[in-house]
Amino acid sequence: MLDWRRAAIGSTNPAKVEAVRRALARLAPGCAIEPIVVESGVTEQPHGDDETMRGAEARARAALRQSGADAGFGLEGGVLLDGDRVWLLSWAAAVDANGRIGYGSGLRMLLPPVAAERLRRGEELGVIVDDLFGVHDSKSATGAIGLLTHGFVSRTDAFADLVAMSLAPHLNPRLYP
Repeated sequence: MLDWRRAAIGSTNPAKVEAVRRALARLAPGCAIEPIVVESGVTEQPHGDDETMRGAEARARAALRQSGADAGFGLEGGVLLDGDRVWLLSWAAAVDANGRIGYGSGLRMLLPPVAAERLRRGEELGVIVDDLFGVHDSKSATGAIGLLTHGFVSRTDAFADLVAMSLAPHLNPRLYP
């Protein structure tokens, strides 16, 4: 268990905040969470693992710096264009006040071909998904993953697992020098 009293997340997106809340409820019970608006330092629609991971780390570091909390979290969703296919991907980063950082990644799923066409034209995935499903601001709720899986997996569910994975170095510091 982690003895953090306060953690900041570099987002006010309800799905991301709830994901951090769920992971810390089990791994750092009693830790208060402070959502903070920060810049990711990457494009609005990150492409590929490298840019998406950099966005998550930048958010975590900015949240920690601005809050003075025990830890900062950054969660970033991105896409990977792979020929005619497009993949949804995500990264989570957790950095503590001592500079120890952990990462979690996963949440890869194939997106509809129409999304690939529109992403190549420069549109953001959240806008595309809202349009395809006739909803508003899906990325603050169930997200593309929830809509495409008919609610079986939500964006919060998937991000919560990534947050827990990003905590491995913090939970096992002797194994991550």
